[in-house]
Amino acid sequence: MYRLPLGQWVSQGVDWLLNHYGPGFDAFSGTAGMVIQGLRSVLTASPWWLIVLVIAILAWRSGGRKLTFGSILGLLLIYDLRLWSAFIDTLVLVLISAFVSIIIGIPLGILAAHGKYLRRVILPVLDIMQTMPSFVYLIPALMFFGLGTVPAVFATVVFAMPPVIRLTDLGIRQVPVDLVEVGEAFGSTPGQMLWKIELPLALPTIMAGVNQTMMLSLSMVVIAAMIGAGGFGQGVLSGISQMDIGKGFENGLAVVILAMILDRVTQGLTRTERR
Repeated sequence: MYRLPLGQWVSQGVDWLLNHYGPGFDAFSGTAGMVIQGLRSVLTASPWWLIVLVIAILAWRSGGRKLTFGSILGLLLIYDLRLWSAFIDTLVLVLISAFVSIIIGIPLGILAAHGKYLRRVILPVLDIMQTMPSFVYLIPALMFFGLGTVPAVFATVVFAMPPVIRLTDLGIRQVPVDLVEVGEAFGSTPGQMLWKIELPLALPTIMAGVNQTMMLSLSMVVIAAMIGAGGFGQGVLSGISQMDIGKGFENGLAVVILAMILDRVTQGLTRTERR
């Protein structure tokens, strides 16, 4: 039976991109690496207690005293375990990856909600992005950008973007029709309809997508330690390679603490916007 050379076609396509646009990928990698390193340098130069204070303020505004106390306790534990540098590395990668995913994903979700044919094209692509094993994304990222934080951000953005696109599309399509008709009756332009009716009503759903994107970004950043991303993932990977269960547990617990803080803070912001 004839075997479709799908893998060969993909390899040839990647080789073609590298041959024709290799310098462009190198330039992009250098620029993105400078941005990532710049943010990391700022956070590294900041006193650790100042970062804890900022996160505690966000936790207070999002969830009150319990979340604030839990966040401070968790961050103090990370600092006591001598994992603060890995915490900064992981936090930088998560914030940048989630920011890029949101900046690209929300406009795509808006376009999908208003374009029936575009939505038919985007949804199958999102299905592929969400069901493809996360390790597969590391291969093209490694080929295009080499080892380091830039391929980690690239793979994380591809993996974490679908939820914010889907939920933005869903939130806008769930806006009550009667409110849209009222806006049209008052002569609202498409821009006014979007900014004053659709986005405010869809904001809680969009924020749920932002929350999911943050969580997926963190999970992918940990996996991306296999291509030199560093952070907590590097500690987990080192614990696996050395059969050091203690080291793996400490870094895994730090990932859990960061995930809980990010999840509770973004959920709190969602509840605030809904009110």
